[in-house]
Amino acid sequence: MLKQVDLDFINSFNKDTLMEVLDIKCIEIGEDYVVATMPVNSKTHQPMKLLHGGASAALIESVGSMGSTLLLDLEKEVPVGIEINANHVGGMHNGMVKAIGKIVHAGRRTHVWQVDLTDNETEELICTGRLTVMVVPRK
Repeated sequence: MLKQVDLDFINSFNKDTLMEVLDIKCIEIGEDYVVATMPVNSKTHQPMKLLHGGASAALIESVGSMGSTLLLDLEKEVPVGIEINANHVGGMHNGMVKAIGKIVHAGRRTHVWQVDLTDNETEELICTGRLTVMVVPRK
């Protein structure tokens, strides 16, 4: 279902973006899922030194958008996130958060991604979210 591309290629889209600033990296592409990581550090903390909910939301949107790019002909269409939901169920002070995004719906004009964020070391669920992507014709 998802195009299988070199990880360096998919990560090259991060240059000069928020994903580069947050050090989000795609580490695996499956048939219907994308896995990425993001460090939990001073760049992704909130004032209490916990993983910031906005950083979690950025990771959710990044993973879903990466996945949608692998479903589209980017010369004809582009993915645009239009709705995101995130439920924060745990906290992290440091380490690496892993995001596993699975396609729930791959329509002609919308995609829906379920993305779970876990502590890479303990595998504890930190956040779960959904991203809706609109497929927009390229002008």
